[in-house]
Amino acid sequence: MNFTRWSARLPGTQRRAAARTDHPITPDRLPDRLGEGSGPGPGSVPAARAEQLADGAPCLPAVDDLPTREVLDRIPALVAIVHGPDHRIAYANDAYTAAFGVRAEGAPARDVAPELDELGLLPLLDQVLRSAKPRTLKSRKAHSGRSYTITCTPVEATATPEGSGGVLIFAADVTDHAEAAERLRASERSQRETAVTLQRSLLPQELEEPDDLRVAATYHPGGTEAAVGGDWYDVITLGGGRTALVIGDVMGRGVRAAAVMGQLRTAVRAYARLDLPPHEVLQLLDGLATEIDANQIATCVYAVHDPNEGKLVYASAGHLPILVRDESGVVQRADEPTGPPLGTGDWMHASGSIPLTPGSTAVLYTDGLVERRNEDLDEGIAALERALSGATGSPQVICDRLVRSAGVTADHDDDVAVLVLQHPARTGPDSDLFRNAALELLGGIEAAPRARAFASGVLTSWRFPTELHDVGVLAASELVANSLQHGTPPMRLRLRRTDRRLIVEVTDGDDHLPLRRTAEPGDESGRGIAIVATVATSWGSRRTPGGGKAVWCEFVLPVGK
Repeated sequence: MNFTRWSARLPGTQRRAAARTDHPITPDRLPDRLGEGSGPGPGSVPAARAEQLADGAPCLPAVDDLPTREVLDRIPALVAIVHGPDHRIAYANDAYTAAFGVRAEGAPARDVAPELDELGLLPLLDQVLRSAKPRTLKSRKAHSGRSYTITCTPVEATATPEGSGGVLIFAADVTDHAEAAERLRASERSQRETAVTLQRSLLPQELEEPDDLRVAATYHPGGTEAAVGGDWYDVITLGGGRTALVIGDVMGRGVRAAAVMGQLRTAVRAYARLDLPPHEVLQLLDGLATEIDANQIATCVYAVHDPNEGKLVYASAGHLPILVRDESGVVQRADEPTGPPLGTGDWMHASGSIPLTPGSTAVLYTDGLVERRNEDLDEGIAALERALSGATGSPQVICDRLVRSAGVTADHDDDVAVLVLQHPARTGPDSDLFRNAALELLGGIEAAPRARAFASGVLTSWRFPTELHDVGVLAASELVANSLQHGTPPMRLRLRRTDRRLIVEVTDGDDHLPLRRTAEPGDESGRGIAIVATVATSWGSRRTPGGGKAVWCEFVLPVGK
């Protein structure tokens, strides 16, 4: 074996140590073939080795016979030499045997050196022999718990009959470094888990379930650093069968962005309870955002679905457009109107609408889903449109499919929030659970009796039990009477049933909203809303486009009705 070659490939300190020995390794001091030399000098073969050769055992490098052994034995790192295609043990220094035990020379490594297999070195040794190039494995943990960085260097073995090469294995103990790195990784994982937990705690723990919509949402934290983002979404049932849907994005990362996000989400829920048009909700939110942090940019889209209107009414503050896929698979983009982000002030937001008919699916999302470096944003939205056009199944299935199609992975560099809602096209027995009936009222003394008769006939045809029938007729009568006294034409009585509730609603042309009050004993009026609030599960009122109002109440249906 040509030890001049492999000693030249040792690290510098070891090479210098070899040069300082009393017997420098030079070609003229090495035998041409193992087995040459007869004396106790550097070129001789000990008796045990000679017996092995005589028995026909493979010829191995005679490390014992060279002053190089003295050098290798003094190296604190683990050093071993293997030889031939089956990696027979040629040499192991004292540090190696102290770590793994004495290894029988001449035996295949697979049989007598299980640590090499455990560390994944056997395939690497094959690669080194084939390529004649060194290879390194970093921070591999042995069964003992110690970690090593291992370099395998090819060694020329001209001293063997076959002329096959060998590999020098050099293993540095990096246990302290590996343990420190693992502690750091564990700390980073813990901090990230805490950040993600904080982020998720600020999002809805469970989405509200509207009667007429099926909804699902997903959130994927971005990046690997321990910093929360500002993406958020919410679903808010407004009563009267209507539902508010909201999604937003506070720019930046960190606790400040999450704090602003939490305040905005809480404010939206409060403003939604006022049952205001979408642009008025954003107007209020815009002022609040300025007060919270004028330097923090946030975008938001707020939408309201009314099953009686078959559309989604929305307002956008600098947010990406809502996408709606109809029953045939055609995707429409709700581009306008869009105002500036929240917090700019002095901007009058406006509401728009987009059809959401039975069988349609709408998607609200944040920019992490469609925005990519070196790509135009419109290209990302167009790709999302194509993915949505072919997406079918439940809202959760569509959520997952859109995220996958966008290439969102665990190391995605931005937060992603997606909110999907479906307006199912109900057929068969299921359609009988969702019905509407409406009556136009022209006013006059005959309006109240007509309303009672109409409500009674409808509720009877819907096969409601007597108790629910009676309170439904009473609520319809009181709401119509209130509208006749305080409202103006046109008036309409609308009854709606879902699989969960009965909704009674009266609209008129006056925008004065009723208040519940306590009537004095001598008052001849003022008890209608109090009666409705007492018999109904809930009630409310809102202004309608065009200067009118709607007053509604609802009753939760008994299970199985």
